Amino acid sequence: MSPPPSLPPGLLFTVSAPSGAGKTSLVRALAKQDSNLRVSISHTTRPRRPTEQDGLNYHFIDREKFLRMAEQGGFLEHAQVFGHHYGTSAQEVRRARSEGWDLILEIDWQGAAQVRRKAPETIGIFVAPPSKALLRQRLVDRGEDSMEAIERRLAEARREMSHYREFDYLVINDDFDAALADLRAILAAERIKNAARSGRHRTILNDLLS
Repeated sequence: MSPPPSLPPGLLFTVSAPSGAGKTSLVRALAKQDSNLRVSISHTTRPRRPTEQDGLNYHFIDREKFLRMAEQGGFLEHAQVFGHHYGTSAQEVRRARSEGWDLILEIDWQGAAQVRRKAPETIGIFVAPPSKALLRQRLVDRGEDSMEAIERRLAEARREMSHYREFDYLVINDDFDAALADLRAILAAERIKNAARSGRHRTILNDLLS
């Protein structure tokens, strides 16, 4: 399904959050509700898990290809995390936006900073939990990490949350539906703002002002 041809070039959003804040669930729910929104699929050298699909969860590539793409400027942002490389294809981002799609990059604060440097028009959203206690409980309830690993994630979360001022919007994920409504409101506001800046309603305005 193609977006309407009258749409201006798509908007670019970054969504960042500490582990356990609910960022991925919110972004997925938002994309399901919005027909003109796409979520960027990152490239990674991490091994594919049994439940993952290439091209759906990630683009899984080997280290040599990743480094070659990085050297050629193929990534809008990239980083190494726990020994594996992750990156966002600059070409895929340009193509999606040129076709009128609004695009979300679900990345950490460092990746978001790289994107802002290369694309200053990017709209940054930071998702935070309502408290350290609830964040700890969410990490425990996931059952994916040892208590030692959870403490490391909490320490990292404190460092990540100190960067919230670098983003345009802050969404507190206390109630999922309320946080999702906040994200929808951000998209709506930015689209209206962009429509005014891009001259999308120029014909109507010229008529009204004539």
